[in-house]
Amino acid sequence: MTEATTTIENKTGIHARPASLFVQTASKFKSKVQIKAKGKTVDAKSILMIMSMGLVKGTEITISADGPDEADAVSTLKELVDAKFNEE
Repeated sequence: MTEATTTIENKTGIHARPASLFVQTASKFKSKVQIKAKGKTVDAKSILMIMSMGLVKGTEITISADGPDEADAVSTLKELVDAKFNEE
C-alpha cells in the first residue's frame, strides 16, 4: 500500500467538477484507491462517496492505493489536488 497526505487548497474545495475529475483520474488505475479525511475513508472511484465527505479548502486528506499501480495512482492524484484541480 502506498499513501500520501495533502491539503485541499482550491477556494471552493471539492465540489462536483473537481470530484468528477478526481474520480475519472482514479478510475484509470487498476489499484483500489481511497481517500481518508475527517475520520472517514471512502472509495476514490465513487463520486457520491467523495461528494458526501464535504471536503472544503484547508481539509487535509490522505490518498491511499493498493494494487499493481499504487505508486503511480497516489502520485498522480496528489499532483491533481496540489494543482488545485487546474481551477485557478
